[in-house]
Amino acid sequence: MGIGTSNFVIRWINFLTMLLAIAVIVFGVWMSTHHDGCRKSLTLPVLGLGAFIFLISIVGFLGALKNSSILLWLYLILLCFILVGILVFTVLAFIVTNNGSGHSVAGLRYKEYHLQDYSSWFLKQLNNSHNWEQLRNCLVKSDDCNNLSKKYKTLKEYKLAKLTPIEAGCCRPPSQCGYPAGNASYYDLSFHPVSPNNDCRRYKNSWATRCYDCDSCKAGVAQYMKTEWRVVAIFNVVLFVVLSMIYFVGCCARRNAARSHSKA
Repeated sequence: MGIGTSNFVIRWINFLTMLLAIAVIVFGVWMSTHHDGCRKSLTLPVLGLGAFIFLISIVGFLGALKNSSILLWLYLILLCFILVGILVFTVLAFIVTNNGSGHSVAGLRYKEYHLQDYSSWFLKQLNNSHNWEQLRNCLVKSDDCNNLSKKYKTLKEYKLAKLTPIEAGCCRPPSQCGYPAGNASYYDLSFHPVSPNNDCRRYKNSWATRCYDCDSCKAGVAQYMKTEWRVVAIFNVVLFVVLSMIYFVGCCARRNAARSHSKA
């Protein structure tokens, strides 16, 4: 690849990533203005990611613009760190999300989830009282459970619904408890539970309690996180391939810059 072509490609790629970084930073600032603690917890990582992308893009853009071998070397080193980080995270994500799946229940369109089915990493994170307290507060504020009665007006609609893992695990007691459902947000707890499952005693009809302290709720969150992580991992594979191609072009630009300086 010629000097002009490689430098042109690197300049435009990094110009576009600079715009992307600015958008990420603006999004992080927007998140910081919201009082929702669930969103605020992601503010610093988002701002840090935006700042890091912007820094690398500036280095790559200036290196290609000035045909500077030193800046292009620095750009390639930073890009290499990103590639290694993406690779490590993707491998770990696939390992962590390898275990765990739902269990079908007769008469239900959705599945129920058991916490012990998931990886030890998920168990450690979700059984940590501090971590779970934060997640629990987010679940209560999300109103997913309270909105079930609005989504499903009748008991028949509710029984035929295809609930999400969080709705199935956090908004209702496990089916093995045997509590009759009055509607989408109320269960008759006067019945003695037919299962020794501790979640049967933890469930309450109160909007602030539901089954948020249940292992089934933690399992629902684990399933949700597993699905999200799998999507991110697959995206990372694509991103790794794209960045590897950019790295190759950057190597060509760096080599061409070194040659032009040696001739000069």
